[in-house]
Amino acid sequence: MMESSKPRGTRTGFTTGACSAAAARAAVLGLVQGQVPEQVECLLPNGQRVLFAVHDGRCEGAQAQAKAHAMVIKDAGDDPDCTDKAHLTADVRLLPDQVGQVVLLGGWGVGTVTMPGLGLQVGGPAINPVPRQNIEANVREVAGGLLDEVGLEVTISVPQGLEMAKKTLNARLGILGGISILGTTGIVLPYSTAAYRASVVQGVQVAGTLGVGIVALTTGGRTEKFVMEEMPHLPPACFVQMGDFLRYALDAAVEAGIGHVVIGGMVGKLTKIAQGETITHAGRAEVDTGLLADLCAGIGVPPEVCEDIRNAETARYASERVEALGLVFEFHQALAERVVATLMGRYPSQFKLTVLVCDFDGRKLAEAVS
Repeated sequence: MMESSKPRGTRTGFTTGACSAAAARAAVLGLVQGQVPEQVECLLPNGQRVLFAVHDGRCEGAQAQAKAHAMVIKDAGDDPDCTDKAHLTADVRLLPDQVGQVVLLGGWGVGTVTMPGLGLQVGGPAINPVPRQNIEANVREVAGGLLDEVGLEVTISVPQGLEMAKKTLNARLGILGGISILGTTGIVLPYSTAAYRASVVQGVQVAGTLGVGIVALTTGGRTEKFVMEEMPHLPPACFVQMGDFLRYALDAAVEAGIGHVVIGGMVGKLTKIAQGETITHAGRAEVDTGLLADLCAGIGVPPEVCEDIRNAETARYASERVEALGLVFEFHQALAERVVATLMGRYPSQFKLTVLVCDFDGRKLAEAVS
């Protein structure tokens, strides 16, 4: 299926959507041919055709009661994906009274949508639009004349899905009972930032449907825990770990009409936001220690210390120096206010902004409001 000679960390894999489509295609071929094939060529959403190994293929019943079963094991390539090795399973049966229809259902281990904001029907399976279309396209491509006589019901299930879902944010997004069937191209890129970025945007969209009018964006788990303790009245779906994707999160908040954005962070990421970086990844831009030195000068830090901070490599160095001077609150307050000023310049009058700052132990240091 894939080349194993590629350098470690670069091997691509396949999405849960692509594997589901392959399993569905194999099961339908079983109904058409009387036997489920041991491998199947599947059409991916990006137009590629890829060969998948098929497991546990079997056909049961006769005529109107005919059913077929097939399973494809997900290979996520070198992506550290919690759904790697998931058993994407398709069970297909005939629908004599629904000629030409392809009905897609979610079985065991596929989550159920319980909240709006995902672009999926509440109460329906968490199978995203592109995988839905791709599954149906593969089913129709091999069903041929069978759909002139009957409809086909395709149930996608994932035996390990309930356990795998515990390692995702699904529950917070209102997807309960299993994983989501995802993928826009069919291909998983290793260490895929695109997938994480998409999940950030999706999280903000869900927050926008809650009627609370607030989204709390944090840079990671520690800052999220801190902001949750500061704002315990907010429902969990209001909290989105944006990681380094500030711009995408804020643009999504504007698009969703969210009136109040809260940003929780620590000195390093907040310095990058204050200096105008909208992607705050360590590899994208260095911390502007000159900005920190200027903030320090404004709160009375001696010039020689400001010069040391200006020549330092990290933002943390500045916070350690001001702590020794007893100016922790003043420094972080000035930083929070600079973050507000920078972002309000970029998003004028588009939302109210609150910036919450914590230390490396999750203790509150400062708060600034636009």
